[in-house]
Amino acid sequence: MRTHFSDFATFIAVARRRSFRAAGDELGLSPSAISHAIKQLEQRLKLRLFNRTTRSVSLTEAGRNLYERLRPAFDEIKTMLDEVNSFRDSPMGTLKINAARLAARLFLMPLVTGFTRQYPDLKVEVTTDDFLVDIVEGQFDAGIRLGAIVEKDMIAMPIGPPAKLTVVATPAYFAGRAVPEHPRDLVDHQCVVFRFPSGRPYNWEFEGPEGKLEIAAPGNIVVDDMDAELEAVLAGAGVGFLYYEQVKAYLENGQLISVLEDWLPERPGFHVYYPNRQYMSCGLRAFLDYIKAPHAEHQ
Repeated sequence: MRTHFSDFATFIAVARRRSFRAAGDELGLSPSAISHAIKQLEQRLKLRLFNRTTRSVSLTEAGRNLYERLRPAFDEIKTMLDEVNSFRDSPMGTLKINAARLAARLFLMPLVTGFTRQYPDLKVEVTTDDFLVDIVEGQFDAGIRLGAIVEKDMIAMPIGPPAKLTVVATPAYFAGRAVPEHPRDLVDHQCVVFRFPSGRPYNWEFEGPEGKLEIAAPGNIVVDDMDAELEAVLAGAGVGFLYYEQVKAYLENGQLISVLEDWLPERPGFHVYYPNRQYMSCGLRAFLDYIKAPHAEHQ
């Protein structure tokens, strides 16, 4: 029986992703090529490694045992290769980052653009996802989320200014309507509502003389993307609850008006975070050093 390192790399990818398609995306292969490679490996081992249905892929008991034995070895190989990488003048390899969509557009992509100019041999893969994903399980080097929701066992550093939310609408929307002076006044307005990936609408959070308030904003437009919320607000659909960095240019040119400013304190902004462990890839180390340096690309 003769097997190759690449056969087990394919097996590890499918076992981790629980999907031939996702494993193919990771390895740059088609789902049919992945399926063929797994079938050949099973034939050589004379073992069934995966249970397959039209909807899912799961490990058999034999497959799970093999995965649990192989994965630490593959992780160790990756560590050793990256340690060798540190002897190069310029690091090589792939840096994988999982980021909230808004954070990617506002802060991460300008950083990545400048970073890859400085390190042309490094490839940066950015996955945008508004779920709070497990970056260790997902095999990401780092994540980008608001500082307040980063797990305590992670190391985190800011990549942007403190986050300040704003309540905004167009001058045309407010024409003929009473401008809200208190968060509770929003119940008399049409709002554009953001919902989390779980499907739960986001209650607008305020803090003022009466303490903290949460308002279930009323509205007949519900979106799962804050840029889509901004587009609806700019079109005059109603009042939005958006990040200042999103709307800054529109406030400056008069396309939007901000209200209830005294009720909206600053909060911890977006942070890059990564596991609290001794080993760190050369790509991530270079990226963190780049963030700390005063570059024009992210000032």
